Amino acid sequence: MYELTAAELIQRLSIALAIGLLIGIERGWVARGEAEGERAAGLRTLGLAGLLGGVWGAIVQPYGASGMIALAIAFVFVGALIGAYRYRENVHDETFGATTAVAVLLAFSLGAFAVIGDIQAAVAAAVATTAILALKTFLHGFVERITWDELRSGLALLVMSFILLPVLPNRAIDPWDAVNPFELWLMTVLIGAISFAGYIAVRLIGYRRGVAVAGMAGGLASSTAATAAMSRLAREQPSQMGACAAGAIFANAIMAPRVLAVVAVINPTLAWRLAAPVIAAGVLFALAGVFLLRRSASERPGESSSLAVANPLDLVAVLKFGALLATVMVLSRLATHFAGSAGAYALAVISGIVDVDAIALTMARLGASEIGPGAAAGAVLLALLSNTASKIVMGSVIGGAGMGRRLAAASILAVAGALAALWLSGFAGLPDSLTRPR
Repeated sequence: MYELTAAELIQRLSIALAIGLLIGIERGWVARGEAEGERAAGLRTLGLAGLLGGVWGAIVQPYGASGMIALAIAFVFVGALIGAYRYRENVHDETFGATTAVAVLLAFSLGAFAVIGDIQAAVAAAVATTAILALKTFLHGFVERITWDELRSGLALLVMSFILLPVLPNRAIDPWDAVNPFELWLMTVLIGAISFAGYIAVRLIGYRRGVAVAGMAGGLASSTAATAAMSRLAREQPSQMGACAAGAIFANAIMAPRVLAVVAVINPTLAWRLAAPVIAAGVLFALAGVFLLRRSASERPGESSSLAVANPLDLVAVLKFGALLATVMVLSRLATHFAGSAGAYALAVISGIVDVDAIALTMARLGASEIGPGAAAGAVLLALLSNTASKIVMGSVIGGAGMGRRLAAASILAVAGALAALWLSGFAGLPDSLTRPR
């Protein structure tokens, strides 16, 4: 066991006290309306519990395993004491609840851990404890609003991430050395997680905040699906054409940085090359959406709350995306092998009509090593351009000429801005050393 100097011991005990006080502030604020003597544990009690844990940690620290037994006995005693007082409080108030008792036990335990263990971990756990206590209303509201399908999807994401992913082979298993099951599933989980985050955002915030929220959340899940949905609404409610177009444009504004974020996880160098044109396009899409939304204020855009976003973590949808991604990986490897960058560009244009994520992830993983980061970035940009053009056609066919014109105007502005950013950044002509971040 390590030995503590007097200065180190005082420092750790101070942190133990601070941990108890941090948790106690939240508990005290919640019970601030109660009279003195009617609370089982408040600011002072929790502060002292943290310090008590620190003192016991300091006492037993030199004694090894036998000391840990003594600390466990002290923990049980503190739990029994606070449990008795909390029971009396529940009987008096005719309520049920064990949160305060658990908070006291955590304050004691983290106080002891701050003395005999890692200080940073103890403080982090104390902050997390306080945050959970303070977010009671939000967490209870979230549980009330979540559906079984959403809970199941969240559990599916955890299973995909922490059970299936670690057991997959981390090597190529195909003749073309293109499909690595571990990396393929990792990228599938990544897209699913980002899409699910957008879906949950819609469920928590709701569409009543307007088409801006609906469009942005739709862009996180699927900008193509969001454009189709907004176009359908525009056809059904022609008086809201401008608001629906704004929602579709906001979906495109979110799609650009989303693709950039996904690429950055796999290949930061490629993401740096894409940053200027992609961010410029996203900003200009957002500005165009704001302009259309302000012009359509009289259309009462809040009525778009009827738009529904499907749960993106449906198992069938996840497997379809995984199959699409694997197909694009193989085709990309074959195209770059036999046709070089020209093959990658052609594949990007074709695949971008339906989906951008698959080709972006493929270029992030395989393209940079096969055809170079510059050509890989060009392929991603061509996919984005192809996807944008397909949405204009989709908007015109589903939503009518008015919807198509609005999408085309915003898209032309965004593409022009992206090209300008591309030219200003010297993307096409600068050597690698000048396009890397310094």
